[in-house]
Amino acid sequence: MDVVLIAVAAVYGALAGVLTRRARFRLAVEPEEGWRSTAPCGHAVGGWVGAARCGVCGERYGPGAPAPPWWPAVMTAVVCGGLAAAVGIRPELAVWLLAVPVGVVLAGVDRQVHRLPDVLTLPLAAGTALLLGAASLIPGAAGSWSHALLGGLALGGGYLVLFLLHPSGMGFGDVKLAAGLGCALGWYGWWPLLQGALAGLLLASCYGNALRVTRRVPRGASIPLGPFLIAGAWAGVLAGALRAKG
Repeated sequence: MDVVLIAVAAVYGALAGVLTRRARFRLAVEPEEGWRSTAPCGHAVGGWVGAARCGVCGERYGPGAPAPPWWPAVMTAVVCGGLAAAVGIRPELAVWLLAVPVGVVLAGVDRQVHRLPDVLTLPLAAGTALLLGAASLIPGAAGSWSHALLGGLALGGGYLVLFLLHPSGMGFGDVKLAAGLGCALGWYGWWPLLQGALAGLLLASCYGNALRVTRRVPRGASIPLGPFLIAGAWAGVLAGALRAKG
């Protein structure tokens, strides 16, 4: 059964990796600009879910164009398959799988334009909290809803303090993202919350130092934290799920 579950989750992840490309294209704009509604070919872009390909002329657009969108699909498949393997058939797995496409879009947009749109960070935080509340009522759930809520407050509050102390080092979008990720990490307890938070900061620090050593960015330049916070949260959720499962 675990093999079937992992395979289904991986296929779902692969599809999500392709179908989120349109949203990434539309949202990857500077703060003063409106969401994109026109492809580079000049034709209108309709909807938010779908591959980044013009429905009129067939031209590819968006991140990585004109290359085929296989890389995001592979990565998202690995993320979803890993979650299924670690969590197993538990109610919270559905919450994690629903959150993955949102995380993929946020990571891609932040990487491109250093921005985490409220239209995704706020629903991610609220949706994760509410859905985990529903999951906690289903037999077989391996976490605690109260811990999830406290985790969101703790991680979001911690990042708010960091933002107030050093606003040039992170954006307020990182604070709102941390609230949603904290809910997911707190579901399994304080130790996974700490692991996920530290993993995200460590990954961001290593990436930033590598860029500065190779002089690809000037010293003091900011880097997008979102992708690393999300990757760290994924690692923390995996660790918490494996601990609860074993």
